[in-house]
Amino acid sequence: MTISLLRRRAARVSRGLSAALCAALALLPIPAANAQQREGAIEVRVREFLQREVAGLPGEVSIELSPLDPNSQLPACAALEPFLPAGTRAWGRFSVGVRCDSPVTWTAYLQARVAVVADYLVAARPLRAGQVLGPADLGQRRGDLTALSDNLLTDPTQATGHHTRIAVAAGSPLRGDMLRVPHAVRQGQTVRVLGVGAGFRVASEGRAMNNAAPGERVRVRLADGQVVTGTAQAGGSVELAF
Repeated sequence: MTISLLRRRAARVSRGLSAALCAALALLPIPAANAQQREGAIEVRVREFLQREVAGLPGEVSIELSPLDPNSQLPACAALEPFLPAGTRAWGRFSVGVRCDSPVTWTAYLQARVAVVADYLVAARPLRAGQVLGPADLGQRRGDLTALSDNLLTDPTQATGHHTRIAVAAGSPLRGDMLRVPHAVRQGQTVRVLGVGAGFRVASEGRAMNNAAPGERVRVRLADGQVVTGTAQAGGSVELAF
């Protein structure tokens, strides 16, 4: 076999290997495209998770997510698991985590913002401490609840008939801690005492020794001088559980 023939065969083999290598490379995933798909999948899962977290909030809820660092180069994950760090709630600006356990383990964090635009209650006029609120005392204003104080009231039924704990200036937002539920039982009031147990129910009367709203504990002195403790009920009765 001549040297010329050997060279031609070597050239054909080399061209064949090159073609095979190119074909194999064409089948490999493109890193940049895959990274973009992973980021998109993460954001979709996080958004779905946050939508469940904010379900039931009043008003118009919007969710904004900051994109992941494009240099993070996170490996593909078989099952993404979004979570909120301990002590975090989906409200205002916060971090939300995503963890992967398979086929590799990693954790990443995204910055998120949840806005809740809704009507909230304000004092329609100056309110004095101890005042019982009626419809004329209440006004409404619209805004992002996450940018305001916690525990804002959004429904007039949350305030109507309640007593103010403190004086409130006109136009001030109303919070739950500013109000108290009207007393169901007042100190010195004669109350009906109901004893409830397995298969029996007894009733007597006594005198309340403290004020109590529905569901609060109240001490009652019975006619024979015995002092018992029960739970105040709407309507002015006290229930004892045995």
